[in-house]
Amino acid sequence: MYIGFIGLGIMGKPMAKNLLKAGYDVIVFDFNENSVTELANEGANKAGSGKEVAEKTDIVITMLPNSPNVNAALFDENGIAEGLSAGKTVIDMSSISPVASQEFSTKLKELNVDFLDAPVSGGEPKAIDGTIAVMVGGDESVFNKYYDLMMTMAGSVTYVGEAGAGNITKLANQMVVATNIAAVGEAMSFVKKAGADPKLVFEAIRGGLAGSTVMDAKMPMILDRDFEPGFRIQLHIKDLQNALDTSHDVNASIPITAQLMEIMQALKIDGLEEKDHASIAQYFEKINNTTIESE
Repeated sequence: MYIGFIGLGIMGKPMAKNLLKAGYDVIVFDFNENSVTELANEGANKAGSGKEVAEKTDIVITMLPNSPNVNAALFDENGIAEGLSAGKTVIDMSSISPVASQEFSTKLKELNVDFLDAPVSGGEPKAIDGTIAVMVGGDESVFNKYYDLMMTMAGSVTYVGEAGAGNITKLANQMVVATNIAAVGEAMSFVKKAGADPKLVFEAIRGGLAGSTVMDAKMPMILDRDFEPGFRIQLHIKDLQNALDTSHDVNASIPITAQLMEIMQALKIDGLEEKDHASIAQYFEKINNTTIESE
């Protein structure tokens, strides 16, 4: 089985490497030549366009920043669609608009090509060690066919419904993650202002009801003042914008998400958009004139 992989960024590059480690023949394309060369050095084959990737593979995986990028990769000149033929499959693992995913599915069905929207969660560390969570929308029989393939990159792969449901699930995930980080940042800035040690408070509450995977992942980064990106603020802004746009389309109210979007916009204004989303805590540090660090 020949696998095409397009999009070798922070998440895509280690995911493609895990496919190679699992023994798949992988053909890669990205505008970043350094990333392509790195994958080629580990056994991948290079392609010069999305069209070439699709012509030479049975399945094309895309891992790109947002809906317009996926649309361009699929349907621009020399894009994936030009190289597809009936019976092939596109698995889009990008985090994009659910509406866009549904549109892509419809267009590809006209070519007799299957489509799954399969966004991921877990950030760079889990992409590297192959334990990301994958949430998948599309035809369930297609999901079952490629479950084992997706599991080579993941710790869990879960079917959540028809096309678009994968990205609906991912947006819900991103809303919860952002809320968790904000709650940790607000609480720990309060702790510091009140005269207690945030590190000790973290150790005291992490095993209780307030504990979470998010707290365990992000609180050590905050304490160490390590905001190098595993998942950038600017990408979380993109996800929350997709959530807000979708909420308006389906007539849902998500006021906490709207407030979090404004918090992230403030961080962007401060020049932190390339930093990890743990930087949400820095918003609360700024308004409270404190720093969340251990005594």
